Amino acid sequence: MAQKLFKAIKNHYPKSELHVASPIWTIPLVSRMPEVDKPIPLPFSHGELNLVKRYQLGKSLRIEGYTQAIILTNSFKSALIPLFANIPKRTGFLGEMRFGLINDRIKKDKSLYRTVDQFLALAPKNKNVKTSLLTCLISKPHEARKFLKGKLKISDKILGIAPGAEYGEAKRWPVEHFAKVAIKAIDKGWKVILLGSANDHDLGRSLDQLTKNKVINLIGKTKLEEVIDVMSICNSFLSNDSGLMHVAASMGIKQVAIFGSSDPKKTPPLSRHAEIMYLSLSCSPCFERSCPLQHTNCLKNIKPEEVIRKVI
Repeated sequence: MAQKLFKAIKNHYPKSELHVASPIWTIPLVSRMPEVDKPIPLPFSHGELNLVKRYQLGKSLRIEGYTQAIILTNSFKSALIPLFANIPKRTGFLGEMRFGLINDRIKKDKSLYRTVDQFLALAPKNKNVKTSLLTCLISKPHEARKFLKGKLKISDKILGIAPGAEYGEAKRWPVEHFAKVAIKAIDKGWKVILLGSANDHDLGRSLDQLTKNKVINLIGKTKLEEVIDVMSICNSFLSNDSGLMHVAASMGIKQVAIFGSSDPKKTPPLSRHAEIMYLSLSCSPCFERSCPLQHTNCLKNIKPEEVIRKVI
């Protein structure tokens, strides 16, 4: 979603350099964005203030001679490094007592519901720039083929499945439903590849068992850049509302995205090749990690048969 902003910045300032400071784990992803000239890893854990380390990092960035910083998040902490870096124009939304830290303040009005629209509201304004904001990630399909040597033929149709969602079980379609889709794809001659982080290990093991070990389980066995490469050779992709859903959208893959506790109007996959499955029950979106009503009908009642028709 932030990549849309990066594209807008490059459209407005085509000769500028764009550096992106982001958490260390996101650097492999940021490095695959053609709009980004230099990624800067932020050595902070979630919620860590560490004023000394932030000051040292900001001071080290002064040599870059930045003219503007655009701060995407609303926290007090995120606005400190641009100040310490002596960046003259610091753009962002007001929030968490940031008066003085943000000197180019943008009003976040109610029309900015989608996260991507909030990011784009921070972009330079130029009505003469009409360039498309379609984004893409740099991928290396040949690397994926080497990584999967002996497991795939060039002619194979490939379905990628990402069964995880970091936020919690209220965003995860039942693993049994994923298995039914995988089995149907395999019966039709497709290869099925499971993707996800080490946190999704149990989901991968369950899918292995439910499909009688007929899937290619890469969950927890790949780096993020390798996941991007593998996704680039997929003909279709199935996931929950997750980070990999947005990666698939940025790569233009045919995809089905399943939403339960979250709202597809707020964080949809930004691709014309994406199909959203969402029941819009009276209790959703609740934005909870676990179902407050303890039934997760918003997910269970999305039938595998309906997904199969759309994804393969």
